[in-house]
Amino acid sequence: MNPRMMPGGPVAEAVLADLEPRIAALRALGHTPGLGTILVGNESASAGYIRMKQEKAAALGFAAPHVHLPDDASQADLEAAIRAFNDAPEVDAMLVQHPTPPQIDFDAALQVMDPDKDVDGLHPTNMGRLALGLPGPVSCTPAGIEALLAFYEIPVAGREVCILGRGTTLGRPLALLLSQKRPTANAAVTVVHTGVPDWPDYTQRADIVIAAAGVPGILQPEHLTPGVVVVGGGVRYEGRRLLPDVDERCEEVAGAITPRVGGVGPTTIAMLFRNAVEAAERHAAER
Repeated sequence: MNPRMMPGGPVAEAVLADLEPRIAALRALGHTPGLGTILVGNESASAGYIRMKQEKAAALGFAAPHVHLPDDASQADLEAAIRAFNDAPEVDAMLVQHPTPPQIDFDAALQVMDPDKDVDGLHPTNMGRLALGLPGPVSCTPAGIEALLAFYEIPVAGREVCILGRGTTLGRPLALLLSQKRPTANAAVTVVHTGVPDWPDYTQRADIVIAAAGVPGILQPEHLTPGVVVVGGGVRYEGRRLLPDVDERCEEVAGAITPRVGGVGPTTIAMLFRNAVEAAERHAAER
């Protein structure tokens, strides 16, 4: 089977094109959107992600203040940097790049952050807003996956979606998002994980399978029904090598599938900037 490929690049371009006039309108009001970033340590993949976000911020006309803390930074050091961004009027949105060194409690640091400046949508307040269907920043990879399915006109409403993975950054918020009553969601969502012995029974009957486990190659062709839509959301790095959840042979079974490289990644970045622009618009309206 030759599946329909669903690269994330065109989706991201459409999202960012929609943001450009909104950014121009903010700048015309004298409000330059600001995205603050914090990196703890020198892990190469994390540093690369920060550079990519800063470059995109500059290209879009954002201010992009950055704090780089050393590998041995304390919890207090990180929380002080977060509080400084909380208090900075020029920072509309912020993120702490994950993962952090082992001495850092990322979840505790996250709770110090102003939830209205939480560009990743991971603060407990924003997770609660998502669960209740209230406005607020939505976790970027789930939002990007919903946008990707909509862009490629994949019907979601009323269909069975199986998410393989229950993590707080992808599986859980994605299940909440795709079960909400919207034309691009409203699905029957099942969440399974590696602790479910018969999880392939669920993926084999789904119309759409979204791999979000962070286990390289966990999704194999025999776990799918022919013609299924497959979205690869979970990855793991070994050094600089990216290892997706979806085995490349799944292309032999799928009717539509994201590429192993350039699938969900570009949409995640685009949704981060959508959250940042929405935060800037809120702050500009409050002035």
